[in-house]
Amino acid sequence: MTVELNGETDEPGWEVDPDDEWGLAVIATVGRQLKLRREAVGMKAGDFGRAVGYGEDMVYKIEGGKRIPRPEYLDKADKVLRADGLITAMKEDVEKVRYPKKVRDLAESEAKAVEIGVYVCSSIPGLLQTPEHARALLECWLPAYTPEDLERRVAARMARRSIFERSPAPALGFVLEEATLRRKVGGTMVRRQQFERLLEVGRLNNVTLQVMPLDSPPHPGMSGRIELLKFEDGTAVGRADGAFNGRPISNLKELRILELRYGTVRAQALPPGESLALIEQLLGET
Repeated sequence: MTVELNGETDEPGWEVDPDDEWGLAVIATVGRQLKLRREAVGMKAGDFGRAVGYGEDMVYKIEGGKRIPRPEYLDKADKVLRADGLITAMKEDVEKVRYPKKVRDLAESEAKAVEIGVYVCSSIPGLLQTPEHARALLECWLPAYTPEDLERRVAARMARRSIFERSPAPALGFVLEEATLRRKVGGTMVRRQQFERLLEVGRLNNVTLQVMPLDSPPHPGMSGRIELLKFEDGTAVGRADGAFNGRPISNLKELRILELRYGTVRAQALPPGESLALIEQLLGET
């Protein structure tokens, strides 16, 4: 069935990040291949658009490398242009471009790490969020995201959760503040689903989940997020909001400072068993 699209804002597709050189190159290549395929079978842009259910303007933008095609666009194009899977095969690279470069770089680092430690003081870590919780957080951001960009960012955050499916599984440690658990993000069902997700992840053998109680004394994580990623070759990278201007660091001397801070935070937080019991209590109260 053909989908009638009245304006550019209604048409599916995402803008390409102008600072993402690799992404721009991928989308330009995909667009060029789509155009060549369409012209090879003698279809005009308007006819092709109607065949796949997209507006003619969107077809030109995708072929010109101005918009990121969605997976269903590539699937339909493959069938209409009789490409025998060659266009569908482009989805893997296009999928990566869909996510903001900063998120993509982070996900690539996480995918290589054998040990990850995260402390977040103002929200539940992104790796632990449900889609509904992530969406509720992003919806309150100012200036507001467009609906398309909002969904793009939610999808990017959820894609990072594939780390829990890796084999062998990396060692994952999380410390989150009790205050963030008590904050009413989303409605009752959103909060319940988030607590259930935390309990599910916190019971995994490769995960250590701890909660910093409200009545804890001051600790070195109060200035912001701390992240530590360690890799199989013995190297590591870390970042903390309150150190080294928030930039990623790999210098051993600087890493030791972050490890000391993160270790102190973990020592002051509730043990894993007590942390899960607290989350179960909050679930029961929701």
